[in-house]
Amino acid sequence: MAVNTDISLRNAVIYSIYVRNHTEEGTFLSIIPDLDRIKALGTDIIWFMPIHPIGEKNKKGSLGCPYANRDYRTVNPCYGTMEDFRILVDAIHAHGMKCMIDVVYNHTSPDAVLVREHPEFYYRKPDGSFGNKTAEWTDVIDLDYRNTDLWEYQIESLRMWAEMVDGFRCDVASLVPAAFWEKARTAVAEINPDCIWLAETVHGSFNVFNRIQGQYAGTDSEMFAAFDMEYDYDTREVFDRYIQGEAPLSLWLEALNLQETVYLDNYIKMRCLENHDQPRVASLVKDEKVLRNLTAMLYFLKGSTLLYAGQEYMNQHLPSLFEKDVFQRDEAHNQSKYLSRLAEIKKNCLSCRDYFWAFADDEKDLAVLTRDDGKIRKLGIFSFSGKHNAINVKFIDGDYVNYITGETVSIQDGKIETTGEPIIITASS
Repeated sequence: MAVNTDISLRNAVIYSIYVRNHTEEGTFLSIIPDLDRIKALGTDIIWFMPIHPIGEKNKKGSLGCPYANRDYRTVNPCYGTMEDFRILVDAIHAHGMKCMIDVVYNHTSPDAVLVREHPEFYYRKPDGSFGNKTAEWTDVIDLDYRNTDLWEYQIESLRMWAEMVDGFRCDVASLVPAAFWEKARTAVAEINPDCIWLAETVHGSFNVFNRIQGQYAGTDSEMFAAFDMEYDYDTREVFDRYIQGEAPLSLWLEALNLQETVYLDNYIKMRCLENHDQPRVASLVKDEKVLRNLTAMLYFLKGSTLLYAGQEYMNQHLPSLFEKDVFQRDEAHNQSKYLSRLAEIKKNCLSCRDYFWAFADDEKDLAVLTRDDGKIRKLGIFSFSGKHNAINVKFIDGDYVNYITGETVSIQDGKIETTGEPIIITASS
């Protein structure tokens, strides 16, 4: 882990916004009226997907992908002006939240400013032409970090933005050398010593794929030298297999337990059920009771919590990255109060100094999670069958308040009865 990582970030709630698809206007200023609602969810940090101009050459769809960046040092004129963005950031700060922007440092659009000004910054294929190392990314070309002049340009761009924003979410960070990120962190700290660094570390299979191709791909452990938080993609493939009925619950929980043993003591994983690259969780889990359990477990897990705009309305449709596709605010499925309550529990009942362990009853499809900071023990029971069940727990017999519902739950003879709804209780260690 970065030596000065603030572990209070473990209790942070992050809300992800795609400016184009957040409102009908699709502008910076149109987001400001929504900040009260976003804050009420328990949000601490707003992460904006890339706000920079989008390339035209080889663009996908009619509007192009925000991850095909044309200029690192300006904003997309479709969203507004740089001054508009400053006004938005000021409004976010006035609401007691922080602002994080997306930086895409592995690649640019083929018509990016740097292609014209610094063609020497780019990776070249054997025939000398521009290209990329991941074939399906047809709208981008890769940068070449063997050129240290590129390092200086990129770091200066980060320092420019660090005067305005509070942190960076770094796209496919694993494909950019960890040594670069460490140098960037040190340089940015001169401008903003409290800057937050979130790495999109990649799925294990993608990491191995790149290494087989002879390309650099840093491990999660390497990336932690520079970053405060990382994606939990090291467990995502097991989670996906569980959700698809191809693996038992215990396999996913064992992967979560492994994180507690292989990373340094102050590691922080950003936990998510969905994001702009992954399916909407409501499209995978149709039973609302089971979805409530899965969501409650998301907040109970050790690490920060990500909400992707629209998740609070149980959206099943994943908005397009390449078209205008505003997420739906379906009040009939509005889970905002529930998410707000889970955020309160996370911040007030779960310690950022907790240690974590999990157990699964595969037959009953029940997850039993414990957290403990040596003072208060926390127990979370989450049912993915949604059925009434009894399960043995290592907790003192007695009556407890379920923090989620306020109802009393009892443990007798080391056994707790569940109705299929999620349970979070605490007791002295």
